[in-house]
Amino acid sequence: MSSSSNLVAMKKVVKQLRFEASINRVKVSQAAVDLQQFCMQNAIQDPLLTGVSSSTNPFRPQKVCSFL
Repeated sequence: MSSSSNLVAMKKVVKQLRFEASINRVKVSQAAVDLQQFCMQNAIQDPLLTGVSSSTNPFRPQKVCSFL
């Protein structure tokens, strides 16, 4: 029993490794270039880079009205 279950487990491992080996991969250098291009194209719309105007910022502190 033990050897047959071991054989089944090893077949699962081999099947998984074959599947992983068949996946097409992107080179890290190409992925870095693509990521850099994406960031440069979308930098204008990024509020962390351009900032948020105070009139459209939903997290700005609320003004408190007080009468003297």
